[in-house]
Amino acid sequence: MPAPHDSKMPSSFEGNEEFYETSRVTKFFRRVTAEPLIPIGMALTCWALYRASRSIRAGNDRDYTNKMFRRRIYAQGFTVAAMVGGSYYYADEHKARKNIEVKVAEQRAREKNRAWIKELEAREEERLEMERLAKEERGGQ
Repeated sequence: MPAPHDSKMPSSFEGNEEFYETSRVTKFFRRVTAEPLIPIGMALTCWALYRASRSIRAGNDRDYTNKMFRRRIYAQGFTVAAMVGGSYYYADEHKARKNIEVKVAEQRAREKNRAWIKELEAREEERLEMERLAKEERGGQ
């Protein structure tokens, strides 16, 4: 009697390298390289806030502290402008990338569906063969 099919059932994440390999760090660096002005604006904001807080703790000149707070506001404005400008600038590119990703995902889904159906057909053939052999054994005794 043939052995039952030992392979596991196909998974919906099977063959999806991005699901298993993409980490938060990878996504972060991909975003930083795609739109570098945003992290620069964030760094400038943090730097200005840090300098202002150090100036307050040290009790230094109030003019310098106010100057740093103004720079923080300018840096935040730069960051927001970079985000808005980037969203307009990259809008077409994002749409094109999404369309490609959708088409690739649809193709992968069709391939997985075909593999799933093929696996189910193979298992059904094995089941029918086992039933036929079991009937022959009962009938032959």
